[in-house]
Amino acid sequence: MSTPSFHPESAPRPPQPPPPPPPPVSGSTAPRVDDRYAAPIEALVALAGGDSRSFDGRLVSEMIQTCLRLISDGQDTGQLKLVNSALKEMRHAYRVFNRYRGRRKVSIFGSARTPENHPDYVAARDFSAILASHGWMSITGAGDGIMKAGHEGPQRESSFGLSIRLPFETTANEVIEGDPKLINFRYFFTRKLMFMSHADAFTVLPGGYGTQDELFEALVLIQTGKSNIVPVVLLEGEGGDYWTRWQDYISRSLLGNRWISPEDPSIFHRASSPAEAVEHILAFYRVFHSYRYVGDDLVIRLLHPLSDADLAVLEREFADLCASGGLRQAGALPQETDHLELPRLVFHHTRRSFGRVRQLIDRINRPGGSAGPAPGGAS
Repeated sequence: MSTPSFHPESAPRPPQPPPPPPPPVSGSTAPRVDDRYAAPIEALVALAGGDSRSFDGRLVSEMIQTCLRLISDGQDTGQLKLVNSALKEMRHAYRVFNRYRGRRKVSIFGSARTPENHPDYVAARDFSAILASHGWMSITGAGDGIMKAGHEGPQRESSFGLSIRLPFETTANEVIEGDPKLINFRYFFTRKLMFMSHADAFTVLPGGYGTQDELFEALVLIQTGKSNIVPVVLLEGEGGDYWTRWQDYISRSLLGNRWISPEDPSIFHRASSPAEAVEHILAFYRVFHSYRYVGDDLVIRLLHPLSDADLAVLEREFADLCASGGLRQAGALPQETDHLELPRLVFHHTRRSFGRVRQLIDRINRPGGSAGPAPGGAS
């Protein structure tokens, strides 16, 4: 059918309302783009090379809208400076990390006060060197002590340094100083976000308040399902009893008072040596690859399918994780876009007991073996 031509003498059509703005991103709490700003924001996104109709374009549009709302919300200058600085820090850090997509990374925590001749320093250096030989990269702070040891092992080519501006720490250690993977942060919360969001494993050596803060943040995020389940390894040098006493506190005061669940100690593992710490991390990815949620289903990606016998064991021993139905093997679900070639283990998850999910992953990685690790990851 041909398109009707326009005739000036034709009666004018009534004005048409502007098209509605894109709906808010599913699951987002951000407001939808105000009708008054929709067209200028969409034009701005297009000018920057984006597509405002795409999922990513709608996210950027909502971020711009959120910033504009700060004007009418009556934020003071200090609050605006914080939001501005945090957004710039995150954008820069993501740009640096995105150059190394596809490489596994370990975040290493520990005291900046550990001397270079201390057994903990030696353990951190040896651990990071062994893991780097398997292609991993290290993420740690940029100061001395355990942070420097975590850079010495893999050397700067395989190291990220996340520096925090403190009045008593003004320079980076000599290993990472001047490297483009040295990132400076003003705020602890943006720095911790990068430690947590880019790590395929955490290794924690003895330290003070900061080390404990980073360790417990990792445990809480995994326990509550707010971050991916990854290995959390407790390591120290020969002759140390730091983690023995720490684990005793966890067992007596937290587990003993039922302030954590019996499966929660499965989230961490106390290693007996740097080599054993590396083995524990590598074993976690022996069959397991990664996971994501698709609706109510937890989709666990595997490097190879499970046998029927192993699947039957999992269905029997981990039925408590299923809100309905059971565990099944499948290919990539229609909603998925990543790692489509990998087989899947799929089940309707209760969204609880992530320590049990960690036990399930451990069982997947030990085909034909007994289910579940020793409580507390005992060495």
